[in-house]
Amino acid sequence: MRVMGIDPGSNCTGFGIVEEIKNDLHAVHWSSVRTSPKHSFPQRLKLIYDELILAMKKFQPDVVAVEDLFYATNVKTVIKLGQTRGVTLLAAINCGIELAEYSPLEIKQSVVGYGRADKNQVCDMVTTLLRLKEKPEPFDASDALAVAICHIHHAGLQQKIKQAQR
Repeated sequence: MRVMGIDPGSNCTGFGIVEEIKNDLHAVHWSSVRTSPKHSFPQRLKLIYDELILAMKKFQPDVVAVEDLFYATNVKTVIKLGQTRGVTLLAAINCGIELAEYSPLEIKQSVVGYGRADKNQVCDMVTTLLRLKEKPEPFDASDALAVAICHIHHAGLQQKIKQAQR
C-alpha cells in the first residue's frame, strides 16, 4: 500500500509518501509546498492545489491521508486552515484517490504513543520508524509522513479486525 500523508498549512503544506511492503515501511518521498505572503490567499491555495496534483500524479498513492482540523483560539487561522484542507481534499478527489482523515491526537498516538507529543518527538519517531539517515525537514514534511504512517497502522488494524470477524 502506498499512502500520501498531507499536513495542510497556508504557509507551508507538507506531504510525504510512505509505502508498506511486507509489513515494512519505506519513505518514498517527502517535501513541502511553501507559499509567499506576498501572494493573495486564493493564489496560495491554487499553488498548493497544483503542487499536490502534480505529486499525486507522479507518486500515484492508493490513499491520501490528511490531518484533520485542530482547535485554535484564532478564528481567522482556523478558517484559513479549513480552506487549505479543502483544496487538499479536492485534489485527492479530483485524482480519484481514496481519502482518510485523522486528528492530530490520533496521529501522535499512532506514531509516538503519546497524543501530546511535540514536533521534535514526532520527527524523531518518523525518522526511526522509516529508518531514515537524516531527519525529514521541514516539520511539515515529517508531520505529513506521520499522517501516512498513522493511516498504514490504522488500515492494518482494520484488516486484522475484519479477519477476526470471519
